[in-house]
Amino acid sequence: MALSPSWDAWLSENLLRGVPEEALARALVAGGVAPEEARSEVARARRHPAVAAGGSRGAEVVSLLDVRAALHAQSRRTVERRRGVSAEEFQAHYYRAHRPVVLEDFLEGWPLMERWRPEALARDYGDVEVEVMAGREARADHDTSPDACRTVMRLADFLHRLEHGGPTNDLYLTARNFALERPELRGLLGDLRPAPGFVYPKRQHGSLKLWVGPAGTHTALHHDVDSVLFCQVHGRKRFWLVPSFETPRLYNREHVWSPVDAAAPDLERFPDFARAHVHEVVVGPGEMLFIPVGWWHQVLALDVSVSLTFQSLEVPGGNARWHTFG
Repeated sequence: MALSPSWDAWLSENLLRGVPEEALARALVAGGVAPEEARSEVARARRHPAVAAGGSRGAEVVSLLDVRAALHAQSRRTVERRRGVSAEEFQAHYYRAHRPVVLEDFLEGWPLMERWRPEALARDYGDVEVEVMAGREARADHDTSPDACRTVMRLADFLHRLEHGGPTNDLYLTARNFALERPELRGLLGDLRPAPGFVYPKRQHGSLKLWVGPAGTHTALHHDVDSVLFCQVHGRKRFWLVPSFETPRLYNREHVWSPVDAAAPDLERFPDFARAHVHEVVVGPGEMLFIPVGWWHQVLALDVSVSLTFQSLEVPGGNARWHTFG
C-alpha cells in the first residue's frame, strides 16, 4: 500500500533534515504502516532523486547549524534577567550577540504603566471602535489566515469581555489590527518614554504594535523578520524560545510558522524537535523581552494582558532582517 501524499512529503522532509531512518520507520509503524512496509518506504524515499540531490547540500547546512546549536548547549546559557542595562551594553551583549534578555526595569517611569491598564483604557478610550480578532478557537488556521476573524467593536465592550469572560483564545486585539495607527488612539503614544539608543525617537510606520487580550490567548510557534522589543504593560505572558540556528528542527513549511507546539511537542510527528533547545520565560508588568531576529517563540497569556512591541531598533547600520523564501 502506497503512502498518502502527506506521509510521503513528511518522510522526504525528515530524510532531508537528517532524521535517522529507524526513527522514521518507527513513526510510520505508529501511524499504522506494517514494519516491513515502513522500512521499504523509508528506503524508497531515500533513493528518490530529489532527496538524493538535496540531501548532500542540505546536510552541509544542517551540519553547520548543528555545530552552532552544540556550542549553544555547551554554553548552558539561559535567558538572562537584567536591570540597569545601558543602550551600549544592550547592543553589544544582546543585539549583536543575537541573545535574548529580559530587562526588568525597561518600562519604569513610563506613564503607560497606569494609563494603559484595562480600566484606564475603558475610561479614556471606551467609545473608540477597534478591530479585533474574534472566533479564533473555531479556526485552527487563525494565525496563518487571520482575515476571517476580523471584527469591530467598542473598546469598552471588548475590555469588558476580557475582564469577565474568563480564559480564552477566542478574542484578541493583535498587531494585525493596527490599533495604534488609528487617529482616535494617537493619544496613547504620548505615554511612551523609551530610553535613547533602544528605539528610533521618530516612530516608523508599522513598527509599534499593541496587543490586548484575556488570559489564554495563544500565539503559535513562529519567528519575526525583525528583532523585537516585547514590552509587557499589564498581566503576564509565558514565552517558549528556540534559537534561530535550530530552524532545521522546527519543520517550518509555511512562511514564518512552525506546526510544532513547543509546550507539548508531538515527537512522533516531529522527531527532530527533540534535539531543539527550548528556553522558557515569563514576562511580567514593566518588563521587556528582547527577541532577536529569527528566534522562534510561542506565547501564552497567563492573565488579562496588555503588551507593546517595538520593531525599529536604534542600532548602527540599521536593523538586521530575516529574508524569507516562500
